[in-house]
Amino acid sequence: MVTVLDNTLSRPRPRHPEKAHKPDQEVLRKPEWIRVKAPVSKGYLETREIVKSNKLVTVCEEAGCPNIGECWDKKHATFMIMGEICTRACAFCNVATGIPMPLDPNEPASVGRAVAQMGLNHVVITSVDRDDLSDGGAQHFAEVIYAIRESAPGTTIEILTPDFLRKKGALEIVVAAKPDVFNHNLETVPSNYLTVRPGARYFHSIRLLQQVKEIDPEIFTKSGIMVGLGEERNEVLQLMDDLRSADVDFITIGQYLAPSKKHHAVKKFVTPDEFKSFEKVAYSKGFLMVASSPLTRSSHHAGDDFARLRDARAAKLAAA
Repeated sequence: MVTVLDNTLSRPRPRHPEKAHKPDQEVLRKPEWIRVKAPVSKGYLETREIVKSNKLVTVCEEAGCPNIGECWDKKHATFMIMGEICTRACAFCNVATGIPMPLDPNEPASVGRAVAQMGLNHVVITSVDRDDLSDGGAQHFAEVIYAIRESAPGTTIEILTPDFLRKKGALEIVVAAKPDVFNHNLETVPSNYLTVRPGARYFHSIRLLQQVKEIDPEIFTKSGIMVGLGEERNEVLQLMDDLRSADVDFITIGQYLAPSKKHHAVKKFVTPDEFKSFEKVAYSKGFLMVASSPLTRSSHHAGDDFARLRDARAAKLAAA
């Protein structure tokens, strides 16, 4: 288990104290198609240095993403704003839970500077849940978007937001900053929410995505789920219908990987053929873009996918 140091104590504090009492879950052996090599490339090390020198947090590291070697080698990174401590304790997530620190007013400028240094064509910005803030961090999201526009005006911006549950007016603040892509992940099917994502509400998340389109139809919307959490195939297909009812443009589907024995167990490793089937069905339901594979993550290949998403919308409009 990964630990972080708590300076108020003389011993390391567990990263997930809220999960410490839970029994160890069975660990399934990973199939060949889910294994990745350890990151060692020059590009990876250069990206890591830029992140460290700007004192930034990335979800690539905090969530233990298996694609970090590939993405950082290509100078792709997903920046996680508003600290590294989340106010929620989802059963699947590797981000630490606790009482967050106050927001860093210099963070927007630091993110903008790093995006410019890396020469990114497309950047993904995500965050921890900040239920402690009156707006859930919406204004901070907007300030980061504005800072990137100033430092790197040619960079397209994708945001992956929390649900802003019970934060009236928060969504409008973020949408007004005009990100190119608004992503909010459902994570799993509704029958799993009480055990996997207990602090969230499935239909609130659907409505959030729908409202983005109502406020600004030009913004692309996106959502992602993990499979292998015990869901049934028909539940995944119904979830696709729910997203399409909210006019969501892009769905990502990837394999859930448990960060530790204390997290929700992997119930199944979904085969590449099953992922291909989900992709085919999703396109038939009207999504402009679908990414479905064992190693698919919300921000994996995000820049290339954004270009394809934009082309797909243009083709659809031309055919209308």
